[in-house]
Amino acid sequence: MSVVLHISDTHFGTEVPAVVEALVKLAEQQRPDLVVLSGDITQRARPAQFSAARAFVDRLGAPVLAIPGNHDIPLFDLWARLSAPYARYAAAFGAELEPVRRSAGLLVVGVNTTRAWRHKHGEVSGPQIQRVARELAGASAAQLRVVVVHQPVAVVRAEDAVHRLRGHTEALQCWASAGADLVLGGHIHLPYVTPLQGLARPLWAVQAGTAVSSRVRPAVPQSVNLLRWDAGTRPGCCLIERWDHSAPAGRFVRSTITEVRPARA
Repeated sequence: MSVVLHISDTHFGTEVPAVVEALVKLAEQQRPDLVVLSGDITQRARPAQFSAARAFVDRLGAPVLAIPGNHDIPLFDLWARLSAPYARYAAAFGAELEPVRRSAGLLVVGVNTTRAWRHKHGEVSGPQIQRVARELAGASAAQLRVVVVHQPVAVVRAEDAVHRLRGHTEALQCWASAGADLVLGGHIHLPYVTPLQGLARPLWAVQAGTAVSSRVRPAVPQSVNLLRWDAGTRPGCCLIERWDHSAPAGRFVRSTITEVRPARA
């Protein structure tokens, strides 16, 4: 079985220390094979915030696939934003903005959906869509095929539609045809799993809430996802577990489990 810890929107600079420690303990207990960090790692892309975020993920005990979010580009330092928007991100998390991780049970493809000229909205370009499709086309039946973006490709509340990824319609059609199973995202601090309709094959959007930040939505605590993929069942089964931080308990507790069964030819 392959286990992925999906965290998002840590917004270091607004982190809650007790929640940080609780998430480190959860990772120690669950021992994920991979940590996916789907953007908005910092609050204002400051070097100290990136350093704190790097120190945090180094404590999680697993390889990390990270992509930038809109908050990871300097907002108020206009020269840095226009001349080297990802320099501070790269110093902490590496120059590869669209990483790919492969194992016997996983293919995880990162997509940089931020743009220096946009404040918060994201987009995916035609070349990016095709690059992801090529990666997916080389996957094996045993691999869970995951695409990671920052802004959501699907929303469950009408008021969040403005935040949806630009280019999502073309991307989802292409990625579904190429064999994608899940599209992971964040940005709106609202966790959910939703099936995507009208595509060539089953595909699900998996959103994570804010992992450790004080910037929570009303009645939605800090939360993360754990994905458990077992290719040995027929068909393969993926359990998507949402874990919420419980302040009274001082730890993350499992709140929901969604079972999905990706299609295989």
